[in-house]
Amino acid sequence: MFGVDNPVTVSNFIQNIRNEIYTNRKFYKIINFPEAKVVHSGINPSNNDYLDKNQIQNKLSPFIPLEIRFKKKSEPKYEYQIKDPSEIGKIKNFFQKGSLAMVKIGTRNSSSTEFFFVTNKLEELNGRYSIFGKVISGEKVLGKLEKKDLIYEVKILN
Repeated sequence: MFGVDNPVTVSNFIQNIRNEIYTNRKFYKIINFPEAKVVHSGINPSNNDYLDKNQIQNKLSPFIPLEIRFKKKSEPKYEYQIKDPSEIGKIKNFFQKGSLAMVKIGTRNSSSTEFFFVTNKLEELNGRYSIFGKVISGEKVLGKLEKKDLIYEVKILN
């Protein structure tokens, strides 16, 4: 996880793991592009997913700010979606095989519970989503995931 580049997003994700939000959840959406697959999971309000009281104890909002880190900046930029193509080369994290990002809600916010992985580089997504991590092992499994496959448990490793 890219905690220095995306501190709000990473801390939110860790809190979700500790609150077992992703335990026994299904992957609810798979988008197959010719060159890549996008795999979604988390709490999807449109699918009538819910959180119990223990899981939402610290959730004040279903959204967190869109968080993008630029290479030569000490702090991420918040609630800013890149629209100018000349700015794309200035961001620190790009969509590549195994990238982990938050689902976006509007142009200024990310979901606080929904995330997605990509199986290959997807340049058209760069600058639009908070990329906060990358799969470092098991990339082949991502390509085999199907809708309704289950996340049994998510663990935080040191």
